[in-house]
Amino acid sequence: MAFLTLDHVSHHYFSEKSYTKALEDITFSVDEGEFVALLGPSGCGKSTILSIISGIISQTEGSVLLNKTPILKSTMAIGYMLQQDYLFPWKTIMDNVCMGPKIMGTKTVSTTQKAEDLLEEVGLTNISSTYPDALSGGMRQRVALVRTLMTDPKVLLLDEPFSALDYLTKLKLENLVSKLLKEYNKTALLVTHDIGEAISMSDRIIVMDANPGKIAKCFEVPIELRNEEPFWVRRHPKYHVLFEKVWNELNKDDTISSTQKEVESHNETKD
Repeated sequence: MAFLTLDHVSHHYFSEKSYTKALEDITFSVDEGEFVALLGPSGCGKSTILSIISGIISQTEGSVLLNKTPILKSTMAIGYMLQQDYLFPWKTIMDNVCMGPKIMGTKTVSTTQKAEDLLEEVGLTNISSTYPDALSGGMRQRVALVRTLMTDPKVLLLDEPFSALDYLTKLKLENLVSKLLKEYNKTALLVTHDIGEAISMSDRIIVMDANPGKIAKCFEVPIELRNEEPFWVRRHPKYHVLFEKVWNELNKDDTISSTQKEVESHNETKD
């Protein structure tokens, strides 16, 4: 049953004299507990889709429903995790993690214990009174993840959250995030440029074209890959098969252009 639905969504960015069509006729749905990756070139509107779902901006056309309710009328919490952790440097880790419940007015006596439990679950213990500048990039992103989970979001939006990290830390965080989302049955959308990351973490991959942003093709990730931890997915034979299919879809315009040039060159030679 569809939990999140985008129905014929388009979005235009307006200026004084013109407008830019960022998205055109985007239609897809996400089941509860499903993990979907949005993959495509820069400027294809991936982050715009997340901004619309989060309510930061409103679509120009179409509708977005969360559990059959228009997204702007929904009371369900939506978590947003970005490439930068945006931790407040003057606040302790505990204060940063509890910022969401404090702003929402839901902070209780048990909030601190919940925060401690989540920090421990992501491998961060005895850092509650520490400040962000004392932590590594990977540790800060884990704190950002805990901060996001503290509001118990029904949908988690991940906008290239690992792209600024070194490769080893990135792989470890992929495993951690995947494990936690499955454990808590979270519905998630991941924006990424990394084909391997999309295949390793998601249940389904939506490949997008640019100018304007459109859905080009959808790929189901085989169940054999979904049942593996992201680190081990990359070693599975079916990973390489799917990688090639997604790669070819992303590069189809270059392939067509190259083929056309070869044909033209061949015809010129004949003439």
